[in-house]
Amino acid sequence: MPSNHFQNGIEKAKHVWSRLPSSEEAEEQDGVELSRKRNGTNVESLDYEVIENYAYRKQQAQRGRLYIGCYVAVKWFFALLIGIGTGLAAVFINLAVENFAGWKFAATFSIIQSSYLAGFIVYILINLALVFSSVYIVTQFAPAAAGSGIPEIKGYLNGIDTHGVLLFRTLIGKIFGSIGSVGGGLALGKEGPLVHTGACIASLLGQGGSTKYHLNSRWLHMFKSDRHRRDLVTCGCAAGVAAAFRAPVGGVLFALEEVTSWWRSQLMWRVFFTSAVVAVVVRTAMGWCKSGKCGHFGSGGFIIWDISGGQNDYSFEELLPMAVIGVIGGLLGALFNQLTLYITYWRRKYLHKKGNRVKIIEACLISLITSTISFGLPLLRKCSPCPKLETNSSIECPRPPGMYGNYVNFYCKRDSEYNDLATIFFNTQDDAIRNLFSARTFHEYSAQSLLTFLVMFYTLAVVTFGTAVPAGQFVPEIMIGSTYGRLVGMFVVNFYKKLNIEEGTYALLGAASFLGGSMRMTVSLCVIMVEITNNLKFLPLIMLVLLISKAVGDAFNEGLYEMQARLRGIPLLESKPKYHMRKMKAKEACRNQKVVYFPRVVKVADAVSILRNSKHNGFPVVDQTKSGEALVIGLILRSYLLVLLQSKVDFQHSHLPCALRSGSIPIRHNITEFAKPVSSKGISMDDIFLGPDDLEMYIDLAPFLNPSPYIVPEDMSLAKVYYLFRQLGLRHIFVVPRASHVVGLITRKDLLVEENEDPSTVELWSTIIRARQHDKRVNRRRSEVENPLLDGLLVQE
Repeated sequence: MPSNHFQNGIEKAKHVWSRLPSSEEAEEQDGVELSRKRNGTNVESLDYEVIENYAYRKQQAQRGRLYIGCYVAVKWFFALLIGIGTGLAAVFINLAVENFAGWKFAATFSIIQSSYLAGFIVYILINLALVFSSVYIVTQFAPAAAGSGIPEIKGYLNGIDTHGVLLFRTLIGKIFGSIGSVGGGLALGKEGPLVHTGACIASLLGQGGSTKYHLNSRWLHMFKSDRHRRDLVTCGCAAGVAAAFRAPVGGVLFALEEVTSWWRSQLMWRVFFTSAVVAVVVRTAMGWCKSGKCGHFGSGGFIIWDISGGQNDYSFEELLPMAVIGVIGGLLGALFNQLTLYITYWRRKYLHKKGNRVKIIEACLISLITSTISFGLPLLRKCSPCPKLETNSSIECPRPPGMYGNYVNFYCKRDSEYNDLATIFFNTQDDAIRNLFSARTFHEYSAQSLLTFLVMFYTLAVVTFGTAVPAGQFVPEIMIGSTYGRLVGMFVVNFYKKLNIEEGTYALLGAASFLGGSMRMTVSLCVIMVEITNNLKFLPLIMLVLLISKAVGDAFNEGLYEMQARLRGIPLLESKPKYHMRKMKAKEACRNQKVVYFPRVVKVADAVSILRNSKHNGFPVVDQTKSGEALVIGLILRSYLLVLLQSKVDFQHSHLPCALRSGSIPIRHNITEFAKPVSSKGISMDDIFLGPDDLEMYIDLAPFLNPSPYIVPEDMSLAKVYYLFRQLGLRHIFVVPRASHVVGLITRKDLLVEENEDPSTVELWSTIIRARQHDKRVNRRRSEVENPLLDGLLVQE
């Protein structure tokens, strides 16, 4: 016996040594892995269903009311932590972006007083350094931090896990990468990455931190399952939107409408609470920054484009040009989605396959082009004399150098002139949008300048989206929409010649229309636009342009996030099935594939062989009845089998099953041991070593399988199966022949049980078909005839 253990130890050491790659082999494996990730084949479904096996039920029976109360309290405490963490992350990103941008513009304005060429060089170098830091962090440290992250988070909440999306290094890469890309002046925003940041914070709290970087706490290990993480990540998404736009209600609706596929009332309360906490944190930071302690931090850091002092009312004649804005937004939004899809596909297929060096060169080249356009185009524009402003107006003309505001004096011969194109280009995006939304600034911009900016920035946004940096599209799309909206507003002012019409109002409607035409959001986007503009009077107009732009955009293609998710290989289940599914049956979807199943008591060698030769993540478990008939008794997951094989504590010498009803089976595992770590592969067969003696052992799968998997008949329509699969958040569903007999029928009344009733004495009001003795059936029928009222209650559903 000792010799066998010694031999097994030698074989295990050889096995581990053989798996250690050399440096060249490691580089080759990394290259293959990265290539596989780019092709989107590394996604895996999540287990949102509760596995109510014997081990789970036994563990639940040991938990009392005190544990349940503590469990609920910890959920709310986590919601509080998610709100505080996301709010602080947003404050840090805003402070960093505004200070870097403030230093950049202050240095540039100071240098151009003596030499525009020197100022141009300094401006380009600062932007290049910031963008290089962003792309270097992403390519070398956190590849999953590239892009907005919303398609990946939407896929996660839809039931798809993409490797590396919610890791700690992704969070760090998202935060610092956003600072570099947005502060470097690229045509990108920080709002989309903030949604991903909130999701990462929520996921890390749910798993107790990061074990790799030794930032881990055991007392936070209460939410290990995919189901719990889904709720936490939903709170994080809402917190990200609330922090990005200071729109707590909009954050809740964004999580409900855009990202999550599964919702319930208890989750609504926690999401709302998390968004409220974020609003308090951000508001506190804004009050602190008003005292001048935030450096170059301007009012553009936290988005609030107050237009409450603008247009107070609108006339019926204005509805037509506003509807035209909706049509323009739908057309330009659909075109934007299609162009970004083509360019991103070309970039991923031909450019990014050449390695990280090409990604860095590409981002730096786009930074040079963006800096040259934003600095060079205003030089070609003639300056305009400052208009006469009201004495009590807070707007200055021209504005002080290096500060935010309207009327930028750039390459002008006189101090009383301003450059309208530099007012948009030579500004942070938040300040540029505030200038476009501003009221009491009639004829601040010429139509030529607005059209020039629209064409150039639209092109830059299309080309920049998809580079290897954290990139959001909310604010760039608001800039594009507000530009053509202001153009339409100028036309309306000149056509109707009414003094109460504000160009900034039409800029707001243009921003809403482009967002609706590209992202195809309605309710959440409407509330977000109302919250960030602090004006409820234009709610009907925003609703109008959103409905029109979404309808026009839907006629051409899908929303931006859906198209990007498909391009990344994320198999989203949309809210509606395809039309051809109505004509298909459940059996046809199985494609006549051979079902791989396990017996209840399986030999370890057979289990290893099946796991190595198949890639399935769920297997039916079949047991033999006394009559010799094969009966499906449940579903066993691959992750459960791997844990059982690795621990070896459930191995047995006998091939006979254990008696579950006796209750004497010892459960040697905590149910959290079967949960797969977040955004990782978990255990694989390569991590398990089994000796010759182990392979001859047996495992009884009955205590660990799911005894109640979801089952549909083979002739059910595939569309109905689709709705069932998506609404319940399933990963597997059994297709079986039509049942030969009915055990029972449950109606609504069967589910209405009083809380103070003893569960052991409650008799369900259901029609139960059983093989009873003849005298009992006669007594039952006799009692029903004597009590016709009870009969009426029985049949009512």
